[in-house]
Amino acid sequence: MDFEDVFETAPCGYVLADKDGRITHANRTFAAWSGRSSEELVGRRFSDLLTVSGKIFYETHVAPTLHMQGSLSEVAFELVGADGTRKPMLVNVAETRPDGAPAQMRFAAFLAVERRTYERGLLDARDKAEATVVTERADSELREQFIAVLGHDLRNPLASISSGIHMLEKESLSDRGSKVVGLMGGSIVRAAALIDNVLDFARGRLGGGMTLQRDASEPLEPVLRQVVSELRSIAPGRAINAHYDLEEPINCDRMRIAQLLSNLLGNALTHGAKDMPVWIKATTADGELAIAVSNGGQPIPPATLQRLFQPFFRGNDRLKHGLGLGLHIASEIARAHGGTLVARSDPTATTFVFTMPLSH
Repeated sequence: MDFEDVFETAPCGYVLADKDGRITHANRTFAAWSGRSSEELVGRRFSDLLTVSGKIFYETHVAPTLHMQGSLSEVAFELVGADGTRKPMLVNVAETRPDGAPAQMRFAAFLAVERRTYERGLLDARDKAEATVVTERADSELREQFIAVLGHDLRNPLASISSGIHMLEKESLSDRGSKVVGLMGGSIVRAAALIDNVLDFARGRLGGGMTLQRDASEPLEPVLRQVVSELRSIAPGRAINAHYDLEEPINCDRMRIAQLLSNLLGNALTHGAKDMPVWIKATTADGELAIAVSNGGQPIPPATLQRLFQPFFRGNDRLKHGLGLGLHIASEIARAHGGTLVARSDPTATTFVFTMPLSH
């Protein structure tokens, strides 16, 4: 084997230099990359063939480290050719001390054009992805702030309409007028619940989270009865059977629990069988508060059941009803109370059960 030919025509650049980095020999491969002959390279410092930044890095980092530990691997440089072109390289360098001879440096250089192109492509892709994420985050925050402002500003006209309805209820109205006022009152209740859900969702996404005002000084049952009464007025033709067995006091946010029940009951009235009653059972036992809402009708498919509490999710049979926030907000209220909200559905009934510990 002709080792000299192997050295000269190797697919990588070989450079030998003295301890000061002056080239004593360079193979033809490296010489071709530099645009110079091997003879022209002899006597030049290896660092003189690099860019300004590469030369500084060589003098301040590579050379001192090499003298201390004897070798370095995969150091990235750019070789400046005779015509000014730059070629990215990865260089392995070792300092050897042959017996009785001065220290010698050995450089093995590999062109890294494709690798550098790949790395730059990755960096460009990362920058684009980061820019996209920033833009999407800004758009998302703007949408959520818009939702929050819109929901807040809707409260005032809704409150005015509600006040007008209450004033009309005190007037002498015909049967038809009383029916219309009742329907308007039901619409107000539904709209107010929708606004509450939107505001709670926006507040949670914007960092405010679900806020609670726990208070055990007032009973919970009257609030639950009021919710049932309001929903009965909205759906006068539906049977709602409620059972309460609550041992007070209950340390909870009564308004939030009422909101949870309203969402669950509204969901049951909307999606349950129209000719079957809705059952509500609120009890305290074994250190827990439990509120269950059941309705008859077609069972919820298992795939849909798994996603019920996701925001904005609506099953195929729910496309005409609401934003898909009611059950999500109910689950967040349960979680804020340290409890759970679960759903089960079979041909007999669909039931949502909220449980929370009585001690907090």
